[in-house]
Amino acid sequence: MPESNKRNPNTVCKICAKPIYRRPSEIKDHNRGVFCGLACYGVSQRKETPCIVCGKAILAHFHKKTCSRSCANINRTGISYHTGARKDKVKSQRILKLRLFEIRGKVCERCGYDRHQILQVHHKNRNRNNNNLNNLELICPNCHCEEHYYKN
Repeated sequence: MPESNKRNPNTVCKICAKPIYRRPSEIKDHNRGVFCGLACYGVSQRKETPCIVCGKAILAHFHKKTCSRSCANINRTGISYHTGARKDKVKSQRILKLRLFEIRGKVCERCGYDRHQILQVHHKNRNRNNNNLNNLELICPNCHCEEHYYKN
């Protein structure tokens, strides 16, 4: 640009404080400040949150709470995780079936079918969460099918 067309700076960049020229209407319209270029504008748009351990700035759009793995380890000190065995539905149903075998025998309670390998546990009130022994009965697949599909 020739020296005669160069404008005198009338404002400064909000980020780097570099003196720049902007039209007076641009300065008035941009109430958040004016910037020397896209790089400084980009820096102004960053949303940073402090690390909860050391206070270092983190970009907010990552939804992080800590700035590094070491800060995360410090933050998690003292937290106890589930260390016991998880509740296993299949295992608990199997134990329930074995308990019913001990109490009521290994036969269908309706028709007397004696192949205990295929007997099924039926909830009389159809509430699977109610595992009270009075609510349960051991029945063969045929009787179980009749109970659920052919009763009505």
